[in-house]
Amino acid sequence: MRKEMFNHEINILRDTYRRLLRRNAKINLIKLTGKTHPADLAEVFRHFSTEEQIQIFSLMKENEHAAEFLVELDDALVIELLENESFDRIASIIKKAPTNDQSGILNILADEKAQSIIELLNADKQEEIAEIMGYPDDSAGTLMNTDVFTLHESITAGEAIKTLQDQEGAEMVFYLYITDDDDRLVGVISLRALTTTPSSTKLKDIMIKNIHSIRPETDQEDVARIVAQYNFLAVPVLDSDSKLLGIVTVDDVVDVIREEATEDFLRMAGAGRDREILLKSSWENAKARLPWLFASWIGGIGAASIIGAFENMLANIVALAAFIPVILGMGGNIATQSSTIIVRGMATGRVNIGGEIKLIFKEIKVGLILGSLYGILLGIFAKFTFTNAPDYLGFVVGLSICASMVIAATVGTIIPLILRKLDIDPAIATGPFVTTSIDILGVLFYFLIAGIFLKI
Repeated sequence: MRKEMFNHEINILRDTYRRLLRRNAKINLIKLTGKTHPADLAEVFRHFSTEEQIQIFSLMKENEHAAEFLVELDDALVIELLENESFDRIASIIKKAPTNDQSGILNILADEKAQSIIELLNADKQEEIAEIMGYPDDSAGTLMNTDVFTLHESITAGEAIKTLQDQEGAEMVFYLYITDDDDRLVGVISLRALTTTPSSTKLKDIMIKNIHSIRPETDQEDVARIVAQYNFLAVPVLDSDSKLLGIVTVDDVVDVIREEATEDFLRMAGAGRDREILLKSSWENAKARLPWLFASWIGGIGAASIIGAFENMLANIVALAAFIPVILGMGGNIATQSSTIIVRGMATGRVNIGGEIKLIFKEIKVGLILGSLYGILLGIFAKFTFTNAPDYLGFVVGLSICASMVIAATVGTIIPLILRKLDIDPAIATGPFVTTSIDILGVLFYFLIAGIFLKI
């Protein structure tokens, strides 16, 4: 219901924009853009043509609203919008944004263009942006907000509250970070704890000293896992000397979870890893999928070769060919299910190192249960459908699909675990790689079993 209401509101907003664009009502467009939340504006922007997008963006004021809109927008659309914009206008817009958002926008642009824009910002901002852009992609350093203030451990709660009231631009003040004489982070206090403590109490007496912190090089997936596990609203980023560089807030972590999940789903489906693949051209889309589908093509060639090798068997018992798609399809499905469960378990930390053998045997049991059930059903179907076929056809088909599903569940479980041992992203295990293996193994075991029991 909520989704339908949201879609209805977006459609109304889209129609309103288009009506105003047709009338060339610039003043009304400016007012509507100023009143629309940046996230909603970014959502409705995807429904506009390139000309409509450029026209609306050209009317946007160079303020914090426009900067937040660019942050919410897809990277490909940001590039299109800023392609013909002057460096001065881009600099005027992004200077209103937090440092991490500034670097995020600049990272999308070409290096020369980004550098020209950075030179238009003040010296302090240039230094901060250069530092953030120097960290590895998809790391905590690129996510962190550097606009964080700290309090000294020796001041009182009353003094801290007065100091806090003067910090209008402070980011995420639900947590207050406490430092010592050497500017090292020594504790953290929640805003609730500060406001419910007697004003004469020193911060060092009420602060939490056991701090969960991260380094700027920490991968963003690990950051998301920490925030999700401990339900933090923010997590501090420290350097090697325990000095506070910035904080990663929960709103940035939500974006990370969404982006990483999207990337994993695309890779598991064999559609590449570009999170904005829907915005790419047909050629770019095809190019991204080409190498992944090549693995499936190899598997198909392998399966076809095996079928060709047992040509005489098929010629004698044509009914065998009818069950090849069923065996391959069921094996591929259970392999994909097993891989998806394992990969997701790794992402959420539920697949622990050391428990791999137990996990493999568990999935083998699942494959055996499902394989036995569907083997019996398919065997009965074969027995009563192909009455002129050899007596053992039903048994051969049933045993083959059972073996195929057991093998598929095992392979679908083992491949992601092996890839993790090799320090390769397990998300690439699903899709083409697993199903290719199952296509070859499923057909091979099917004909081997048939050869043994049907005496061909």
